[in-house]
Amino acid sequence: MEHRSVSPHVLVFPFPIQGHVNSMLKLAELLSLAGLRITFLNSDYNHNRLLRYTNILDRFTRYAGFRFQTISDGLPQDHPRTGVQLKDMFNGMKATTKPLFREMIMSWCRSSDPVTCIIADGIMGFAIDVGNEVGVPTIFFRTSSPCAFWAYFSLPQLIEAGEVPFKDDDMDQLVTSVPGMEGFLRRRDLPSFCRTKDANDPNLQLVMIETRQTPRADALILNTFEDLDGATLSQIRSHCPKIYTIGPLHAHLKSRLASETTASQLSNSLWEEDKSCIAWLDRQPSKSVIYVSFGSLTVITKEEVMEFWHGLVNSGSRFLWVIRPDSLTEKDGGFQPPAQLWEVTKERGQIVGWAPQEEVLAHPAVGGFLTHSGWNSTIESIFAGVPMTCWPYFADQQVNSRFVSHVWKLGMDMKDTCDRVTIEKMVRDLMEKRSTEFTKSAEAMAKLARSSLSEGGSSYCNFSRLIESIRLMSA
Repeated sequence: MEHRSVSPHVLVFPFPIQGHVNSMLKLAELLSLAGLRITFLNSDYNHNRLLRYTNILDRFTRYAGFRFQTISDGLPQDHPRTGVQLKDMFNGMKATTKPLFREMIMSWCRSSDPVTCIIADGIMGFAIDVGNEVGVPTIFFRTSSPCAFWAYFSLPQLIEAGEVPFKDDDMDQLVTSVPGMEGFLRRRDLPSFCRTKDANDPNLQLVMIETRQTPRADALILNTFEDLDGATLSQIRSHCPKIYTIGPLHAHLKSRLASETTASQLSNSLWEEDKSCIAWLDRQPSKSVIYVSFGSLTVITKEEVMEFWHGLVNSGSRFLWVIRPDSLTEKDGGFQPPAQLWEVTKERGQIVGWAPQEEVLAHPAVGGFLTHSGWNSTIESIFAGVPMTCWPYFADQQVNSRFVSHVWKLGMDMKDTCDRVTIEKMVRDLMEKRSTEFTKSAEAMAKLARSSLSEGGSSYCNFSRLIESIRLMSA
């Protein structure tokens, strides 16, 4: 009888926050469609939220070799998990998750179904330590943009050259120690962790040390496409030669699923999506609405909320605004806006706690995106051909917003300002004065993104290469 080889068993392990879980769950589903057996290792906390707000169990039962497994993120259930608490999460994972993960992998290695390879979030260097210890290849998936990854990777040179920490308060000073970005990257465009007075700052050291682990991985997966990030990718390849660019990931998954599933059924959200906003968008004219969302981690003050509110109302544009229940700072948690602003909002605005973002960006009524410049939001906007005004909050978002405005010419960068006059002007420019210019650029880039996913395109071919590489690991 001919021996039938067993399909590779891949462990997919995201860092436990919304943007990372979302994109790595999409990757896991793509791998399942290619016939691989997948174990998706999520934190207990996030898995419970997915069960509460999505239909993931029903969706993934179609894949015979797919299973969910959970692990502690080291934090109490009631501990906040917004941007400012990110260091707590890293500490919790180092103390609690790493030993549990090691034990889990060791147990699998002794079982009849060992793990062929680990695909781990690229900011969890301990996954490589464990993989090396037990002899399991580890592939990293960086959920941030290539340009931000390269800025992180260049931190040792920035510190050595004395460019970080900053010597004075001139935030528009160009920095010259990120190869390939010397002509346009300013201090204010560096990752937010660079805004410290101390080169030994724990957050700065953390992202630098974790990023410099990347060349140890067997390969690197990035959620981008060659036409968007070619110049930056050539810099990264000098240190990490084996890179698989397979994005835009959300669209890649949809194209492989073809007509089997509707977009609205593909939610990986840790919050309840308010679908009523789609019916509201259906009633608005083409490209008349600016979508406003600052992602899953951003925390803002009531003063900032009021500036955005006045700016949006004064701009005259229709707007759909996501204000997460936990997005206000603790002291402002019970904040209620003045009644007269609510009245104006009802006339031409809609506010929801969380939105089905991919569906919103693809809606014909949406003509612009006021975004925090998280990478998932940015690449989703690029694929949808929607121009952006960027208001980055932290981490990679500062770099992304510079690329959106200065390199790709897909919108404007509003970082480090939050006043109603600027917001009004930026919204008017995006939606009216410069709308034709930005829409033309955005549609051209969206066309390149679609091309990368079609048969023979760069992302399509790179995904086939990735699958072949994983199959060879199990040979």
